[in-house]
Order: sequence, then C-alpha cells, then structure tokens
Amino acid sequence: MFRSVRVAAVLVATTLLAAACSTDGNREPPGRAAPLPSAASSPGAGPPDPGSPSAPPSAAAPAPTLRPGTPQVLVRGLAAPWGLAFLPGGDALVSERDSARLLRVRRDGSVQPLGAVPGVDASGEGGLLGIAVRSSFDTDRLVYAYYTSPGDNRIVRFPLIGDRLGPQQVLVTGIPVSGIHNGGRLVFGPDGMLYAGTGDASERGRSQDLGSLGGKVLRMTPEGKPPADNPVRGSLVFSRGHRNVQGLAFDPAGRLFASEFGQNRFDEVNAIVAGGNYGWPEVEGAGGEPRFRDPLVTWATDESSPSGAAIAGGALYVAALKGQRLWRIPLDGRGGLGRPEALFVGRFGRLRHVALASDGSLWVLTSNRDGRGDPIADDDRILRIPLVRG
Repeated sequence: MFRSVRVAAVLVATTLLAAACSTDGNREPPGRAAPLPSAASSPGAGPPDPGSPSAPPSAAAPAPTLRPGTPQVLVRGLAAPWGLAFLPGGDALVSERDSARLLRVRRDGSVQPLGAVPGVDASGEGGLLGIAVRSSFDTDRLVYAYYTSPGDNRIVRFPLIGDRLGPQQVLVTGIPVSGIHNGGRLVFGPDGMLYAGTGDASERGRSQDLGSLGGKVLRMTPEGKPPADNPVRGSLVFSRGHRNVQGLAFDPAGRLFASEFGQNRFDEVNAIVAGGNYGWPEVEGAGGEPRFRDPLVTWATDESSPSGAAIAGGALYVAALKGQRLWRIPLDGRGGLGRPEALFVGRFGRLRHVALASDGSLWVLTSNRDGRGDPIADDDRILRIPLVRG
C-alpha cells in the first residue's frame, strides 16, 4: 500500500493577529498556523516507504528563500481563467471556465486561442476547470483537463495537434456535480501519477463516503486507473473528508499540500497523506480528534476562499478569491508551515490560481469576471510576479 509522506512532529501554533494592514500596503496580518499532527494521532500517517514511487527523497536540499517582487500585468482581457499548465519551453496553457476555451499564452504575453473543449457545461461554479501536462509533453503532446459536463465532473485528455485540440479520451466520469463545490484542480506528482481535488458538490455526506468520488483527493495513473498502491485497492480515492479542494502543490521533498474552502468558519491548508481523513463534515478547521487530520493553517473564510496553490522559493503560495490577496506561507523544511503573510491585498481583486513558471516567476490568474467580482476594463488578467532574494 502507498505509504504517507513524512511529516514533522510538531509545528508551533501562531495566533491570529488583529486585522490591520502593514505600512507597505501589500501585506495584512497573518492567518493561523496550526500544529502539524503527529503520525501516531492521525490515521493514514506513518514513515514513508523508500521503495514507494511517491515517497520523498531521504534528504532534499533546502530551497532558497525568495520574496515576491513587483507584479507586472502580462495578459489582459480574459474571461474567468481557471487552470494553468506550463509547457516545456516556457509557454503556458490557460483554461477559461465559462467559454471552455483553451489558450496558449507565450512568455511575451501574446495569446493564441486553441479552441473550445467539447462537452463542457459551464453553469454555476462549473465549466472548464483544471488542466495539467506531463513532463513528457514534448513527445506525447497530451493535455489533461477536469471539466463539468451536463451529468458529472470528469477528467479527460486530448492531444494538442499543431494549434488545435485533438480527439478527447475520457479517463474518469462520475465525479459529483453541482452549481457549487466542484473542486477541479489537477497536478502530476513526482511519482508520475495524476492527482485531482474534488468537491462535495453541495452534499456533505459524500466527503466521508469511500464509494463517492466527491470531497476527495484522487490519485490515478495517466490512463485514469487506480494505482496498485492506492490506500483502497481498486479505488481512485487517496484522501477523504474534504469540502472543496481547489489547490494542490508538491514541495521539493514530494509532500503534497492542498488548499480547501471551509463553510462558515475556517478555510484550510492540509498536508495530504495516503488514506488521510480530513474531517468534513464532522469537523471544520482543527477538531483535535485522533481519527481526523487537523489542518496546518486556517483562516477566517472572509480572509481567503483559497483556490490554486504553488510552491516556490521556500514558501507555499495560495490564491484567495473572497480574500482578494495572495497568501505566502513559509515552508519549515520538515513538512510544516510557518506564519501566513497576506500580499497585494485588494489590488487585483479575486485571485483564482498561482503557478510557478519555468523562469522562476509566479503567474497569477485573476477571477473578476466569474460573476462574483467587480471587474475593471483590463480583467481578467494574468500577473507575472518575479521572485527575488529578500
């Protein structure tokens, strides 16, 4: 069975500071970093198996600590961009949720529409959502996409043939669908497997039901099949007890972090382990119950509504929708997280996703034309944020 990634025994809890902006206008007081649960207190945790394809290396070189520089607007005039995947060479593919268009964005900011993905039903929070490519894209040319159809959320792949989309192959169907809580993030792990974050699709009981793909983190082969070392044989379910996972990111040691929408009290960042149960709907935020894994970080829901996530320069970055900010959370190098720092508060509106580009910068997608924002003429935008030693 796939064993969980290594976690640190304890991370010192930090208190939520009073809500007042710092003097540079780009920062707000941090959210709350919770203690990292020990393996003994959390089901599914344990020492990594060095023979497991997803186990982190025994020692990873620490990443240099970098700080965000001045944001630059790279692209203007998009409509609710949602997913972003970088291609070898530095160009990016970007999905638009409502139009179902897939765009190629070059490093100079020029945009080339590649076509609309067929079968997408864009309603509510659904549509064309996450996209991913493998490191072998130069040879296989395959694009992976998570989208909402009239009857479910599904994961597909299709080749990029020149400048057009090739025939679609359906990999996974039956992910629950609703007007809200559709999840949708995709990422390939260092083990070569495809990971997907799903939502409970407005029915809370699905999150604890191992027979449902809703409210889970899924792990699958590139063909959409359950790997033999998944926690439950024959199942795509990697972890459960989630409400709505829209951010997934691996650190340099192969540990997986997920950002998750709470209901009324707490949004979360969790360290995802094989077979882990994260408590929803029994628990929102830290519950302290041995059968559930507590989050590493929580925020009040009006501070965040966390969507996409990326790891770069010794920190986890999380894009916030309702919070209209970019969160920077230092990595401690042992699987834990430090004190969150809020950046660019209110400057760019709702932020949907953040991703690390091949040149070492961050690309950030705004989401002001998703029906819940206050767009300006330039929206939606792609921001490029350089990372510099600070």
